Amino acid sequence: MKMGNYSAVTEFLLVGLSQYPELQNFLFVLCLIMYKIILLGNSLLIIISILDPRLHTPMYFFLGNLSFLDICYTSSTIPQMLIIFMSEIKSISFLGCALQMVISLGLGCTECILLAVMAYDRYVAICNPLRYPIIMNKVLYMHLAVWSWAIGCMNSLVQTVMTMVLPFCGNNVIDHLTCEILALLKLVCSDISMNVLILTVASVVLLVVPLLLIFVSYIFILSSILRINSAEGRKKAFSTCSAHLTVVILFYGSALFMYTKPKSKNTKVSDEIIGLSYGVITPMLNPIIYSLRNKEVKEALKKILKRHLHLTKI
Repeated sequence: MKMGNYSAVTEFLLVGLSQYPELQNFLFVLCLIMYKIILLGNSLLIIISILDPRLHTPMYFFLGNLSFLDICYTSSTIPQMLIIFMSEIKSISFLGCALQMVISLGLGCTECILLAVMAYDRYVAICNPLRYPIIMNKVLYMHLAVWSWAIGCMNSLVQTVMTMVLPFCGNNVIDHLTCEILALLKLVCSDISMNVLILTVASVVLLVVPLLLIFVSYIFILSSILRINSAEGRKKAFSTCSAHLTVVILFYGSALFMYTKPKSKNTKVSDEIIGLSYGVITPMLNPIIYSLRNKEVKEALKKILKRHLHLTKI
């Protein structure tokens, strides 16, 4: 295709759900409330894990990373989305779109790897409890966290650069709420077979492989729990990984439902809302799940609240 008659794209128009202004007003209020809960809940979890010495363990170190990741992920999309909901101007700059894509995609990939790392941590803690402090030492869990972030961000950078250098031939209307990579590839007016191939390979490596590792880890964990003689011991062992398992089911369940659900014009609105829920509800529920299902977090929270109340009385 000849591209000489087309001007370079300098901005994109995000028109997802723009034909439903009343729905946008409702989603604006809902997303604003949920975003505040995300910031408060995840920030509180990070502060608790730092202030309480009992939580200076690999599990809570990874949990702090997950909370920080959720804050950054939602902050890369929700503020811009709120502006689009309430503004007549639905545009985002070319650079802003690329930045949003590289951050959200990178953090999404990092979370997949991080959840697999957390499953390995639970596997070692339950299947090899006596050797846990030796195996999951500070050097190892720091390296696991760093590599999770590095791999996710490197993949995102490569995917984003490969997408944004392609010609759009003047097409700049994205029928989506955010700069999502698949939505942008639909606007490209040249061959995208290489992009699709690399995206598919990356999805298998960074989505399917971590899911398989989590599955295998929990097979061994379940086997070890069932070999524990006392019911109290089994309950205690399962409680240490139930929160993580709930988050994994929520994260992968919503992701698989969103990407495997048959799409058509008749389900366009529901697909947009499901995608929005995937990016907002999961980060909001993560700190709630870990707080409700974790005795150490609840005790640490009570301790901090008592200390705060004592200081205010003074």
